[in-house]
Amino acid sequence: MRYLIILIFVIFAAIAQAETTAALQPTQLLGTWQVDLRPTPDAKPYFQPFVVTKVNPDNSFEGTFYGAPISQARINKDWGAIRIAFVTADQSGPYNHSAVLQGSTLQGLTNSTGRGFLSYWSAAKQ
Repeated sequence: MRYLIILIFVIFAAIAQAETTAALQPTQLLGTWQVDLRPTPDAKPYFQPFVVTKVNPDNSFEGTFYGAPISQARINKDWGAIRIAFVTADQSGPYNHSAVLQGSTLQGLTNSTGRGFLSYWSAAKQ
């Protein structure tokens, strides 16, 4: 009886893992996202677009953020969620961005090496 219970548990765990892995589709990133870049939680919303135009088979993607082309864009779905990282730049230098897709929102960070700040942002798909 004990072995039957363990076998049933293992089967259900495998099914749950398969469903989770199947649900992680990087193509969920495609489209236009409205990014809220407010500097503090109590500040007025400040929106800028993040546009993902293409998701490539090699786990890279293409698009723009804040009107600037993105480079070095990567997708990782090995840890049970879709996580991304990419770089943009302006006259002050590079901006390193990362985010995780949680439900229908992206929760991200931007590190500006030229301007010396780290900011949190969130985004909802339009």
